Amino acid sequence: MEYDVIIIGGGQSALAVAYYLRRTTLRYLLLDSETQPGGSWQHGWHSLSLFSPALWSSLPGVLMPGGQQYYPSRDETIAYLRAYEERYQFPVQRPVKVLQVEKQGESYQLHTTAGTYHSRAVVSATGSFVHPYIPDIPGKDRFRGTILHSSRYRSPEQFRGQRVAVVGEGNSGAQILADLAPVAETQWITRQPPAFLPDHIDGKYLFDAATMQYEAMQQGKDFQRPSLGHIVMVPAVKAARDRGVYEHYLPAFDYFYEEGIAWNDGKKEIADSVIFCTGFRPALEHLRPLGIIQPDGKINTRGTAATAIPGLWLVGYGQWTGFASATLIGVGRTARKTVEELIAYLQPGSL
Repeated sequence: MEYDVIIIGGGQSALAVAYYLRRTTLRYLLLDSETQPGGSWQHGWHSLSLFSPALWSSLPGVLMPGGQQYYPSRDETIAYLRAYEERYQFPVQRPVKVLQVEKQGESYQLHTTAGTYHSRAVVSATGSFVHPYIPDIPGKDRFRGTILHSSRYRSPEQFRGQRVAVVGEGNSGAQILADLAPVAETQWITRQPPAFLPDHIDGKYLFDAATMQYEAMQQGKDFQRPSLGHIVMVPAVKAARDRGVYEHYLPAFDYFYEEGIAWNDGKKEIADSVIFCTGFRPALEHLRPLGIIQPDGKINTRGTAATAIPGLWLVGYGQWTGFASATLIGVGRTARKTVEELIAYLQPGSL
């Protein structure tokens, strides 16, 4: 069977696209590598919370429970995504990992762990969680402690009584540091001084600012919006700030030694574990056979549509595929636009 559209992924971006596809007559399918609904949120640390209140953390069609002042937890977000998928009865097959995508004529072939699928168009919505980035710092092989990425961090209990270096000045670094500080001796390692947003600014404000920036660009005007990289003052971070957790931080270190981390000026710090909150890269390895991945690991797009090959869209990978498109509230806008383009591509003249 050949589908009109296959969506690769089962997280928030894939569900947002499916929401708009269900309103069409197109034959579509979601292939999710996870064993359960909930996307990459299932692998977040236990105390993880959204940095937008519930009312502004919703996918199209269903409000996230909690209202204007409540920041949903990881488990509440997973429950929301699972209920969302159940509500709309999206056609999902899991666990199915897409290994390679090839283009033959006007059709795509998707080689997966469950066989080969055929589709006229493909939406890649795999995000970046499965492609964590850790900088290549000399001496990693000499270090006797534990090195892990924030994607593998779950709870502070395994670090109780340890000396832990947390690397990264963004939201993940601040939240994990807040989580660890009560049970471990922590060091915060940052490339630049951490920047905290004012207490009243959260993800809703940032999304609204992104919208204003988009509208200003359409009008040829300049608009400077706060960076999503600045730390949002969710309740756990506010509490840690009040305890003085963020008062001291160290610059990026230069190398590992057997007992910890060190700088070229001779300074050394003992560490039992080093947690890198250094972000992710787009998970696009399945698209490599198409020959369109750029040296920076991205694919050239116009909006979400790949420019080098027809019939391929990329949704939810961050700013290069749409303003705030890696957020729950932001992906709805790019998903709607993507489906409009899919209809125009697959059913020309129907709009």
